[in-house]
Amino acid sequence: RTCDQLRCTACDFRVSLFNDYVWDQSCDYLFFRNNMPELSKLRAKMIKKKGARAYACQCSWRSIDELTDLQTEPQLRWVCGKH
Repeated sequence: RTCDQLRCTACDFRVSLFNDYVWDQSCDYLFFRNNMPELSKLRAKMIKKKGARAYACQCSWRSIDELTDLQTEPQLRWVCGKH
């Protein structure tokens, strides 16, 4: 289970999450910078994958398909936005 209120301390943007999707490998910083949070534009680089979850803010993104501790990845500056 994960927090659904994540916020990025680098870009001060809410982290969006998409169940049953992963990000295409061609994703880059400018794609997210220009298209967050518009789902209609993000879908261009989303790949359906049952059981996976795609996360993104304006400066970072990550696809998860197994239990992962995101705190072990120092480049991600995502924190709980408080409930």
